[in-house]
Amino acid sequence: MLDTYQTLETPESIDLELHLAGPVVRMLAFGIDVGIRAGIQILVAMVLSIFGQVGTAIMLIFAFTIEWFYPVLFEVFYQGSTPGKKSMGLTVIHDDGTPIGWSSSIIRNLLRFVDFLPFGYIFGLIAMCSNDHFKRLGDFTAGTLVVYTAPKQAIAPIPEDTPMPPPIALTSNDQRAILGYAERIHDLSPERQQELANHLSFITQAKDRDNIIWIVRIANWLRGSK
Repeated sequence: MLDTYQTLETPESIDLELHLAGPVVRMLAFGIDVGIRAGIQILVAMVLSIFGQVGTAIMLIFAFTIEWFYPVLFEVFYQGSTPGKKSMGLTVIHDDGTPIGWSSSIIRNLLRFVDFLPFGYIFGLIAMCSNDHFKRLGDFTAGTLVVYTAPKQAIAPIPEDTPMPPPIALTSNDQRAILGYAERIHDLSPERQQELANHLSFITQAKDRDNIIWIVRIANWLRGSK
């Protein structure tokens, strides 16, 4: 796997490109959420401490509630992101790319106690490192993925180069593929650039690195650059 991008084909035959989140960034997001929860619990405990044993009982109930339902409420009402995930640019979705719902969120978060075993989320870390989707047990059971949030940005300009007509007649799909590649080329790693360019070699009729050059030149020709 050259990077953590993965293409998902929807039932409508639409290809969605998902950027899967790995263990490190997920651990950072989780750490932020733990800090937020701890801060809230400390503040509430300070207020409730004046009520003695009644305050302690209320605090225990509150601690249980925020520990288990804090991530659920945020994931359902905040577009799949807790504050920690939001700060790291992550979101939780279903395996088919649809927004996460109540049942899936509850299942994946209740199973955190298994991922915690034997301590420090060791089991969850091992599970994430053992599959290509970086899923922990809760994700497998709930059918969810943690991915990077797709940034909302304008289409990038095509790199300028000498316009060259394609050596063969292009279909509308071929033209869209070439223009889409050229518009996204700066967001791709060199390995990913080459991999995708090789898929278009039947159009450019070039080899290896020349594919990238030819695709950019054909894209400039399609855009009418001079």
